[in-house]
Amino acid sequence: MIRAAITAVAGYLPDNIVTNADLEKIIDTTDEWITTRTGIKQRHIEKDAKKATSDMGVEAVKFLCKKRGIDPSEIDLLICATVTPDMVFPATANLICARVGAKCWGFDLSAACSGFIYALVTGSQFIETGRYKKVVIVGADMMSRIIDYEDRTTCVIFGDGCGAILLEPTEDGMGVQDFLLHSDGNGVTHLHMKAGGSLNPSSIDTVTNKMHYVHQEGQTVFKHAVYNMAEVSASIMEKNNLKAEDVQWLVAHQANKRIIDATASRMGVGPEKVMMNIERYGNTTAGTIPLLLWDYERQLKKGDNLIISAFGGGFTWGAIYLKWAYDGAKAGKP
Repeated sequence: MIRAAITAVAGYLPDNIVTNADLEKIIDTTDEWITTRTGIKQRHIEKDAKKATSDMGVEAVKFLCKKRGIDPSEIDLLICATVTPDMVFPATANLICARVGAKCWGFDLSAACSGFIYALVTGSQFIETGRYKKVVIVGADMMSRIIDYEDRTTCVIFGDGCGAILLEPTEDGMGVQDFLLHSDGNGVTHLHMKAGGSLNPSSIDTVTNKMHYVHQEGQTVFKHAVYNMAEVSASIMEKNNLKAEDVQWLVAHQANKRIIDATASRMGVGPEKVMMNIERYGNTTAGTIPLLLWDYERQLKKGDNLIISAFGGGFTWGAIYLKWAYDGAKAGKP
């Protein structure tokens, strides 16, 4: 049986770092308030107004190809998970392909913070059918472009960042084993961006009324995220007869440390099995999961059981059961 295995991971973060102390100078907040509620201490923010999401994607994909020792022209398909595309069209995926020299087709996928796992599952189908040999999944968001830095409930949470993975076929039992994906459009009230689409096209009024920023009802989103991310992670374990001791790593979307802790508790896994980098990067939306894999790559061993889970606006949520395909400590270096 052909499965889709992750054979390389890479990441990119803007150089500029904004700490909690920096935010204290521009909004009514404190480091203690932010850390207690989110677990975040700093985040990377792109300062260059000429840079966009595709710029981060280009760097991550170049890095990915170097690590794997392949030429971008060998890529068969590139999917970019993002809610901050460079423009409405063309797709950010197409811009990345053009700039790295990939001759393949590609498209964007929008599922907010669940975007990366949606894209990973989608890409894996092209591998499993035997249609393609090399599929790149990019998770990238420049959230600073759609955040109101006068709104302390959102501006402390988000950062800019990008991660990318390469999927290739394997018949050794590694790779994507199973997945559960969900969505509920009724969640739109609680987490959305009001303008910029066909419902509220851009206008002087939409700009003046700050309708092009993320709108989030924190408490409601938190409750839905805690419940759904925890339940779907436990459900995929149950479906595949996995016990806590069978799972080596929980790879959870980095939205809020309390949500991640609740998910781990529901699964019965200890903190030593939980990947965490939210304190350094904040919530990079579609970028959080590939950035986790990039950060923890050298600790991953072939055959490790990973539960990858996320919850995002939409509402969207889901989990993937994946067997890691290589020893990360031996991964190639650029």
